[in-house]
Amino acid sequence: QVQLVESGGGLVQAGGSLRLSCAASGRTFSIAAMAWFRQAPGKEREFVAGFRRSESNTYYADSVKGRFTISRDNARNTVYLQMNSLKPEDTAVYYCAGSSYLSQAPASRVGYDYWGQGTQVTVSS
Repeated sequence: QVQLVESGGGLVQAGGSLRLSCAASGRTFSIAAMAWFRQAPGKEREFVAGFRRSESNTYYADSVKGRFTISRDNARNTVYLQMNSLKPEDTAVYYCAGSSYLSQAPASRVGYDYWGQGTQVTVSS
């Protein structure tokens, strides 16, 4: 099993920045891909950013390209999401996700078998 714990959410004004962290523990060697998703009230959970561990490529939703950056610290088993130029429409609960499938498509919600509890990000206008 893998446990994922997010932190770093909060309230920020539009144009501000936040950095989310996702600490993984347990059988972390089994993780093949990791991603951030978000879910706003009344909306479906959507992909934000992700990567496969075997690759250097990173993937982003069009809505966050150029503003958000996903990164990893393998020594700390931690994934980060740096969020800049935040907008009110970025307000959501942000979830960290991990997949044990080698063929996991990073942007697909299907296949992720590990999820964190979520951290709230609120952007005020």
